[in-house]
Amino acid sequence: MNQQIPQHGPKAELTSHELSRIVDFLRQLRMPFDDQMPDAKPDVFWNIVLELVDAQLRDRPVDKSGLIALARVPYSTGNRMVTKMIADALIQQVPRGHGLKTHFLQPSERLLSAFMDYANHVKAHLAQTFGLRKGTEANEYYFGGSYFASQIISPIQTHDIGGSVPNDIRFLLNDDNYFTSMRNMWSDFRNDLGRKSSFDLQRLPDLYANALATGQSASPAHDVVSLNMPWLGEFAEKGLLAPLDELLTDAAINALDFHPSVWGTGNWNGTQYGIPLYCTIEILAARRDLFEDKGIAFPKTFDDTIRAARELHRPASELYGIAWNGQRGMPIANSFMFFLAACQKTVIDMPLHNQDRWRFDRFERLKLQIDTSDALEVIDYMKQLAEVSPPDIANMDWEKRISCFMSGQAGMAYCWTMRAARFEHELSSRVTRRVAYLSPPSRRMGKVAAPIGGFLMTIPANVNPARQRQIINAIAWMVSPEAMKAHVKNGFPVAPRFSVCADPEALASSPIVRMVDQMARRNELVTWSRPPVPAFNLIERTLGREIHDAVFGGKSPKQAIRDAENEILRGLSQ
Repeated sequence: MNQQIPQHGPKAELTSHELSRIVDFLRQLRMPFDDQMPDAKPDVFWNIVLELVDAQLRDRPVDKSGLIALARVPYSTGNRMVTKMIADALIQQVPRGHGLKTHFLQPSERLLSAFMDYANHVKAHLAQTFGLRKGTEANEYYFGGSYFASQIISPIQTHDIGGSVPNDIRFLLNDDNYFTSMRNMWSDFRNDLGRKSSFDLQRLPDLYANALATGQSASPAHDVVSLNMPWLGEFAEKGLLAPLDELLTDAAINALDFHPSVWGTGNWNGTQYGIPLYCTIEILAARRDLFEDKGIAFPKTFDDTIRAARELHRPASELYGIAWNGQRGMPIANSFMFFLAACQKTVIDMPLHNQDRWRFDRFERLKLQIDTSDALEVIDYMKQLAEVSPPDIANMDWEKRISCFMSGQAGMAYCWTMRAARFEHELSSRVTRRVAYLSPPSRRMGKVAAPIGGFLMTIPANVNPARQRQIINAIAWMVSPEAMKAHVKNGFPVAPRFSVCADPEALASSPIVRMVDQMARRNELVTWSRPPVPAFNLIERTLGREIHDAVFGGKSPKQAIRDAENEILRGLSQ
């Protein structure tokens, strides 16, 4: 089932996530009428169309008998309608394959296009009724978010932290400015019950090692662990995380207020193991003033980026074309995967669409896509970038690239939005109000793929179940709209909740908030650039060595990607 949802004209703003929610809304709206109204009967055409579109959206093949059962109509009635719709070219029959004579069913392009028009009408009408601020367009409303009209979220209050939160909760978190701010906020509101010593902030490699040790411990030293999003599959498959679905039934966490792709980063094989605390997007920052002085257009492709960087590159004046993560290990491995995403590729063979949940059965027979022509093109791009980068690019990590750009030494920088906020908020920044925030360039004017990163709040599996119910209340407070808005106003611009992105005060706090919100609505944010397969750490570690050798160490790119793929395959077989 690989037919794409039609994207034509102005209606392309409706994402597949929204369309899925509209289908469910229409289903739930009609079902009580059929069940409760005297003499009412299910509308066979209506039900078949809804279930057929829903199956297409969820990539779940459906045959005739399965479709009729989902439509809740007698088999004979459903069979007549399906037969007629096939004859009218509204339903297509797709052979099952392997010599079988039976077929799966899927909507024709004409039926999908007509349904998209109808769904856009439903969305626009509901947006005008409930959701729009004066002067906004219908495509600025995201169907299914928990907010309707934009409301100003009230300031965070001391009593917002419920009394059921334990006073000795222990956190293992990433060592970055967001978690430092969160620790300080928690301590301020909890006073002596939330000492800063309760927070253990560690750099990513140490966080990974200690998160594994915590999950494997019979008596975990920490109650809450922040996981880098791509680590989810490994930790879930090893049974190191507590399932959260039952805990969420009573917690003050509304999943509908999170963008579905972001919420899905915490779901593995249909079970929610993590709550997104923040998300950050890999973008391109550019010095607006330098581009205007040179009369250069902002780059949209790899070639544009190289041309612009060469125009700006003046090493004799200590001004370099571009800064990016070139350091050996995790930084350059992530750069490689992000540039590969700009080519609409990823390191494993998988469907390139965002997931409501990650399913392990799609990766059980892991097929790598590293030894490819796309990978060679990415390495060539990285080698060209290195020619117009600062001299220490081979040792540049996340922190160094931000410092380089913020100090005025680079004309452009690939960067996470969470760190890019420092350009506008830090007193030492020499680029304040001079930065344009751009979508990451694609390879050849292709579809934009802006990688999503961030952290999930998780509970170790061996934490006492009674204590887990208390801990989820602490997580609920940390991911609340009130807490997230406070962080946004303090200079951390990306929150994964619709209500925060809709808050006028939050929108006014940083140009990045609105930019990322619009990218989300255009379906440009991707979670698949670093798929959270159990072998992700092995893949990242291997790429971090081989790609660095190819870009900076003189190793043949063909040999590097071949060695990387073979080493990962050997690791998987052990």
